Amino acid sequence: MSHTTGAASQKGSFLNELRDAVTPRATLLVLGVLALQLLFIASYVGALHDPEPRDVPFGVAAPGAAAGRTVAKLAGLPGTPLDPRVVRDEADARKKIMDREIDGALVVDPRGTRDTLLVASGGGTALVTTLEGLVTEVERAGRRTVRTVDVAPASARDFDGLSSFYLVVGWCVGGYLCASILAISTGARPADPRRAAIRLIVMALVAIVGGLGGAVIVGPVLGALPGAVVDLWGLGALITFAVGAATLALQGVFGIVGIGLAILLVVVAGNPSAGGAFPLPMLPPFWKAIGPALPPGAGTWAARSVAYFRSNDLTLSLLVLWAWAVAGTAITMLAAVLRRRREGTRLPTQAG
Repeated sequence: MSHTTGAASQKGSFLNELRDAVTPRATLLVLGVLALQLLFIASYVGALHDPEPRDVPFGVAAPGAAAGRTVAKLAGLPGTPLDPRVVRDEADARKKIMDREIDGALVVDPRGTRDTLLVASGGGTALVTTLEGLVTEVERAGRRTVRTVDVAPASARDFDGLSSFYLVVGWCVGGYLCASILAISTGARPADPRRAAIRLIVMALVAIVGGLGGAVIVGPVLGALPGAVVDLWGLGALITFAVGAATLALQGVFGIVGIGLAILLVVVAGNPSAGGAFPLPMLPPFWKAIGPALPPGAGTWAARSVAYFRSNDLTLSLLVLWAWAVAGTAITMLAAVLRRRREGTRLPTQAG
């Protein structure tokens, strides 16, 4: 009898401890983590499991009526992998590729049967391989051959043109981890505007150091990217601060849950849509649409432009990153001000 009573007592004690440990708040956080896990799998596999080119901007340089015929032939490929348009000549095609207006071009030689395919592996080798396959098939059907010329070749130490993407991922990780640590150490929501400002200043200092460190590692140390260290440094500092400020803003509004929301935006949605492993024209429509508006996508585009395209076509990406940085800073400060006002209003009421 005493044995049975003791067992029941131990069981009751265990259930009480379990009930105390698994609070409603903890339960919600665990469910949130589970949701992030499943979203991570769905996002990465959904974006990257079956890459196909869709409406890739592509130039055609050919004399007279041959240009129209070639454009029609390329536009009629099954699945519309290419979005062909006529360019004046090879020089114009090269310029548009370097300006990142098009991803490749076919230069038709009217005097022979061998044409030239212009590509830019600095923008991602997966797309180059795809363009070579598509154009070779079309040329073969017309009893022509094609040679490939790389207008903006990736560095010999930049395998598959992925170094820019990994560099940006590192800067993004530094941004949200630093912001998360600042929140965990002293509370997710800053107590007042002064503390919020201190967090933003610390975040800016970390961004400056991290931006320089990343630029030096991929440049002088590893020789992975040929871009100017100063340009990459500035870009890295902006990316790190933009992600960090956005994370601080989410924490200021939603508390500890803001860290999960930052991971959702940057890691779950941002990384697979960044155009890293597969350039944007090879991603499904949803990821292709959201990628340029998120820090990893804007950062990857900008890093590749700095490294391989003479810093062309940077404006939109930089505006996106600055928007995240400015909005994150403003919301972080505003959330702190509103919280201070709420607490100031609550204290007289409690005292009365």
